Amino acid sequence: MNKFTTALTAGVLALAPLTAFAADSDDPIVIPIHNWSSQIVMSNVVGQILEMNGNAVEYVTTDSQAVYELVRLGDVTLELEVWEGAFGASFRAALDKGGIVDVGDHNAVTREDWWYPMWTKESCPGLPSWEALNACASVFATAETGDKGRYLDGPVDWLKHGQERVEALGMDFVVVNAGSAAALWAEIGAAEADKRPIVVFNWTPNFAEAVWPGEFVEFPAWVDGCDKDPAVGPNPNALYDCGNPADGYLKKAAWDGMQAKWPSAYAILEKVNFTNPQIAEMAKLVDIDEMEPAEAAEAWLEANEDIWKSWLN
Repeated sequence: MNKFTTALTAGVLALAPLTAFAADSDDPIVIPIHNWSSQIVMSNVVGQILEMNGNAVEYVTTDSQAVYELVRLGDVTLELEVWEGAFGASFRAALDKGGIVDVGDHNAVTREDWWYPMWTKESCPGLPSWEALNACASVFATAETGDKGRYLDGPVDWLKHGQERVEALGMDFVVVNAGSAAALWAEIGAAEADKRPIVVFNWTPNFAEAVWPGEFVEFPAWVDGCDKDPAVGPNPNALYDCGNPADGYLKKAAWDGMQAKWPSAYAILEKVNFTNPQIAEMAKLVDIDEMEPAEAAEAWLEANEDIWKSWLN
């Protein structure tokens, strides 16, 4: 536990009845860590709040798709960022099996899709239409992709189905997967110097929208089932022939035994609720200010006591 949370915990405990946390197990609450900054910092923020509540906390690095099975089995206690576009299918599959519960939505609204910085529009003025993007494919060509455009997708484990979309819509693009979120930011930063047109995977909320104004590519609108039924969407013979949800949810999930084992911690999890700007600020502390995640969480907590202190009551 860091210096800030140790001091604050002492203050919180001094004001609380000695029996306030007696019902919670002494076993650690296991919080998963993935490979994008907002989730890592948010996990540390909530972890430090739970430590103030008197809980033991353990962090484990997990795959961002497989985590729902781990939560369902109780190997991981909770998940704080269930993005509809990226992880909705894995989350729903776990819900159908049982053992995992939906603990509610954040106020944040999410979007995850192909994206370009605004300078790109100068080279492809028909944007944000996907048809216009495809007509401009050669503008995005590289030595790696020949006469086809290059689209830099997210890491493979995010399962963004960029290749399936290219095939379903007959696009003249080659999909290349970035190794990490940091690689996506590096690509945008490198292109900024000479205003080179690029198209990459991006999402909101994150810090990038404040640093590099841009737009999402407008694909055929998401319709429930376009990832499961070829008949849904413009191509009757293919899946993933539409964009991701433009106003997706950001949920919390937990092992269904959490409430019985750690009732006061579960009550806090129910109250946890972040907005787009708050989540973007968490990411900025790591991606721009270059803080370590635990340090970033400490700084965020110190600057935002009015948001989270009531969750402890």
